[in-house]
Formats: sequence, structure tokens, C-alpha cells
Amino acid sequence: METKATQPRRRSIGARRNPQTETAIIEAARQLLADRGYAGFSIEEAARRAGAGKATVYRWWPTKADLFMAAYGAEKARAISLPDTGSLIEDLVQHTADLWRFWRTPPGGAFRALLAEAQASEAAGSRLRNEFLPVLFRPVRHLFERAAARGEFPAQLIDERIALWAGFNWYHLLTWQIDADEALLRRVETLVVSTEIRAG
Repeated sequence: METKATQPRRRSIGARRNPQTETAIIEAARQLLADRGYAGFSIEEAARRAGAGKATVYRWWPTKADLFMAAYGAEKARAISLPDTGSLIEDLVQHTADLWRFWRTPPGGAFRALLAEAQASEAAGSRLRNEFLPVLFRPVRHLFERAAARGEFPAQLIDERIALWAGFNWYHLLTWQIDADEALLRRVETLVVSTEIRAG
């Protein structure tokens, strides 16, 4: 949905972020993402909707991908809360089902485009791997770390199992197969959690 008018211009306070301006830009970017998806997402339009200067937005988020990740992360945080069932498998089943539900919305589904863009160059892929993924994986890592603290899962296996979990999810996202099937999710999460699977 298009906004009716550009917001009044907000003042920046240099390199130090003005919390009110930052909130306005993220909210404008969230709305833009919902309205137009990744293809129609731009720093210029987000700045216009927020009533902020383009220079301010570029200083805080140097690329479209940076601002997209901020907006995507805010939208995802609003849509998904972390489960705490006391069981890693149950937590993963619920979290994955919630994630797939989010990916079926326009803002969530726009993540496909970022993954595709990251294949365009080694630099883009490196940014996805080294800058964005640690933030994206923070919630599921928390589930694993909490399970390890309970003695339910070996901490030394966390990184490889997050990679398995992500591979399963991204395969389904990129092939448009994200209608959550609880039986499938439970089978896969059981495999992900299994300590019988070892890296060769």
C-alpha cells in the first residue's frame, strides 16, 4: 500500500544515529518491503517515505542489502517468537513451522531474492556468509545453545547442525515448497538433532 504523502524531513545528528529517525527509516523500509518486495525495494524510496535524507540512510545502511536485512529482521522478529518447550526437537519443529509461515508472506518471501543476489558475485556471497548469516541464525543458535546447556545436545555439534538445518530450509524456500508438514518437519529435525550423525 502506498503512503499518501512523504513524511516531514527528519534531522540527522551525524554519524551518531538518531533513534527516532532510525525507527522511522526501518518502519518505512518494512512497509516498502511488504508493498513491493525485494525487486521494488530501494534506499531512495525508503528515505522518501521516512522523510529522511538519502545521505543519512546510505551512511547507516550503505547498500540495498543492508537496509533490506534491517527491515527483514524487524519484520521477522515481529512475526516469530522463539519457542521454549524444554525439548530441542519440539523447539525446532515449532520454530521451523513459524519460519515457513513467515516466508509465505511477501516480506518473508523476499528473502529468496537476497539469496539469489548473493550468487551473483563472490563478494555478495561473502557478505551473506560473514555478515548476514550470523544475525539470521542467532535465534536457532539460541535454541541449540539452550539445549546444550540442559545437557540435551553436544555443544561441539552446533555449527554443523545449523548448516544442516539451513540447507533443508533453503532447499524448500528456493523450490517453493514451504507449506509446513509437521510430520516432515519432525522427521528432519530428529535427524538434525541426532548425535549418531557425525561429520565424515
